[in-house]
Amino acid sequence: MRKSLLLIYLLAAAPIGLRAQQITIQQCREMALQNNKSRQSASLATEAAEYTRRSTRALFFPDFSVSGLGLYDSAKGSFEIPGGLLPVGSISGDVFVPNGTYSYFPGVNVDYKLHGIYSANLLLKQPLYMGGKIRSAYRMSQLAVDLNRQRERLSEAEVIQGADEAYAQVVNANELLQVARKYKELLDELNRNVESAVRLGLLMDNDRLKVQVRLSEVELQIRRAENAVRLATMNLCHATGQPLHTPLTVGSEYPAVDDAIGLQTDDVSARPEYAMLQTQTRLASENVKQARSEMLPQVSLLAKYGYTYGAEINDRTLLDGWNFAGGVTVSVPLYHFGERTNKLKAAKTALQQTQVEQEDKTEMMLLELSQAANKLDEARLEVELSEKSLAEAQESMNLSGKQYKNGMETLSDYLESQAVWQRASESQVTAHFQLYLASVEYLRAAGLLVAE
Repeated sequence: MRKSLLLIYLLAAAPIGLRAQQITIQQCREMALQNNKSRQSASLATEAAEYTRRSTRALFFPDFSVSGLGLYDSAKGSFEIPGGLLPVGSISGDVFVPNGTYSYFPGVNVDYKLHGIYSANLLLKQPLYMGGKIRSAYRMSQLAVDLNRQRERLSEAEVIQGADEAYAQVVNANELLQVARKYKELLDELNRNVESAVRLGLLMDNDRLKVQVRLSEVELQIRRAENAVRLATMNLCHATGQPLHTPLTVGSEYPAVDDAIGLQTDDVSARPEYAMLQTQTRLASENVKQARSEMLPQVSLLAKYGYTYGAEINDRTLLDGWNFAGGVTVSVPLYHFGERTNKLKAAKTALQQTQVEQEDKTEMMLLELSQAANKLDEARLEVELSEKSLAEAQESMNLSGKQYKNGMETLSDYLESQAVWQRASESQVTAHFQLYLASVEYLRAAGLLVAE
């Protein structure tokens, strides 16, 4: 009984496991973005740049640290301050004025020992003026965050474009398969009629062979279309980060193409590549300021508060207590044999190079946008013409079929009209496929595929 129930359960669950999952274009994009390694890498790079920005921002604030010292030194010794008569007087202003009398100083014998010296200090360092180096470094870290965000946006656009193309390829392959099957249905019906006419002696066996040749051709076309569907589905699985043999299906139509998309060919400012070029130019400009800062004075505030113990004089501890020290450090570069000057010149030259590259790549993007706009315009016209041609081919095939049945047209002419209908149907499917790809390419070239 248990084995029977288990078998029934497995048979019932098997179709569910093999059931194909239908996804929309939006789901396809989300799956691709979620599983794409390049996009994940770009996101991590942005996160790392944000941490670097925070780290650089901390340079504006004081730097606190704790230091400790433990030193043992066996040095010891003594010295004597000799005695004698010392003049007695008063101090007037900064001048010692003797009064003509003397006092006897007996002299002092001093013994000293270093032994152990210990100290613990709290240190503070605050940059006051670094020639603009810290401020420039912080601006560069901010620009690095912006640059990586644009790279992430560029990666998203590439992933979305690849996912859209993979999705559209599956739709295209399915549509072509349906055209081939519908063409086969027409030939099957014609073949039945021709075989019946041959048996009745109304047609020659040669006519039956003509239809059989066309049937063999369409069988091969169907097999190729089925293989194309299978490969396109595997490619969609790869684009969305799924195992290659995951049963995925898509809608029967292409995603809607907005007919209201206005074509423009003179503005690429919305593209992430354009923003990246601008950011790289600003980074090169900040690098010039960085190089210049090394030629300017640097001023820092130093402060120390701590406890020191150690050293003995005449068996009494000399250092034993808390102490404070503070000061200002000033560093003024004088001469470095051209090292910093040439570094500044190199940074300025790199800035000029970046500006030239920005102009060149901007022109290339404008050219790419013009090509994408022309391609989309041509694709729209191709769809209109293909639909018109398909309607004419359909009408011609219907008329040819009536004339063939009435004996006013040969079988070869009727077969040719069916073949023309098939080619027109395939052209119409391909035209819609190319229109969708052209629309996606135009949106990417215009920087509209991913929001800023």
